[in-house]
Order: sequence, then C-alpha cells, then structure tokens
Amino acid sequence: MNFESVVFFVFAAIMVFAALRVITARNPVHAALWLVLSFFTAAAVWLLLRAEFLAIALVLVYVGAVMVLFLFVVMMLDVNFDALRKNFASYLPVGATVGVLILAQMILLLYNATRGAPVAAGPAAAAGGNTRALGRLLYVDYVYPFEIAAVILLVAIVAAIALTFRRRRSTKYQDPAAQVSVRSRDRVRLLDLPSEKRES
Repeated sequence: MNFESVVFFVFAAIMVFAALRVITARNPVHAALWLVLSFFTAAAVWLLLRAEFLAIALVLVYVGAVMVLFLFVVMMLDVNFDALRKNFASYLPVGATVGVLILAQMILLLYNATRGAPVAAGPAAAAGGNTRALGRLLYVDYVYPFEIAAVILLVAIVAAIALTFRRRRSTKYQDPAAQVSVRSRDRVRLLDLPSEKRES
C-alpha cells in the first residue's frame, strides 16, 4: 500500500466519521460544523483524484456559501428542533431503503473494480490541467446550454423572491411624493393668543 492510498483511507475515515456526527449531533450548529469538516475531507479526496476544480468548487460553494447561509438560518430563526425530532422514526424506512440502495451500488462498483474489468483509457491530459479543459468545454462547446441554465437559475431566484415577499401591515412606509407635495398650512397651524395681564 503506497502513501497515496494511506492518505485516501485517512481522509475517507474522517469523512465517514464527520458524516455520522452530522446526523447524530443534537446541536444544529455542531452538526453544521461537522458537515464543514466532511466537505473539506471530500475536497481532499477530489484533490487525490486530480480533480482540482471540483475540490475548489466544493470548498467555495458549499463551505463558503451554503454552510454560512445554513448557519445564519439556524442561528437567526427560532426553529423548534424538538418538534422536528418527534417524527424522526417515520423517516427511517425511506432512509434505510435509500441507504441500502447506495450500499448495493458501492458494492457492485467495488466488485467490478476488484474483478479486473478493463477500464477504458481516457483522453490524455490537456495542457493546463483539467480545469482548463473543463472551462473550454463549458464556455466553448456547451456555452449555449450553460447560458440557458444561468437564465433559468436567475428566473428561479427572482420568482422565489417575488413569491416570498410580503408587506407587513405593522411596518410604516413613507410616500416621497406626498412628502414633496405637502403644504405648510396643512401641517402647521398658527394661533393668535392674547397675552394675559396679571392683576396687581
């Protein structure tokens, strides 16, 4: 067993342990931090597989954006996690079924790999690495599907904002047009009060 295999098994063990702690931790903030650790170890595995772009994208997108948003939602909203845990047992059959299917797929994959099935040789590494090759595929060969996907995501973002935006009745809004067209006699009333004389 070479050094690369040892590093792979170390990162894989850390990732499996962190994934187990994500679902067993009672504190949601601690679960989110364990998920960050699992993302980092998954990025390290991608680096071992010489997929640098996927590793950097995993760290930047999931650790840098998604987990920050998740922590913001967990810490700012008053979510009753005890009420959510009451129906936890009802999800066990579906979760167990999905887990068994994934385990069966992994066993079949490892069985085919250890049986010595011939693996088709991929194309030679392009100059500049796989990041440059991926960029050429996205922005040259598949530029129109990429732009269509970007427009669809933009429409989804705008639709989500429009559907969730609600005006609160308790919030006071100002009308700039009404403020500009105001007249002084509508706001200020001058009273002419006679002065009183003290009796001596």
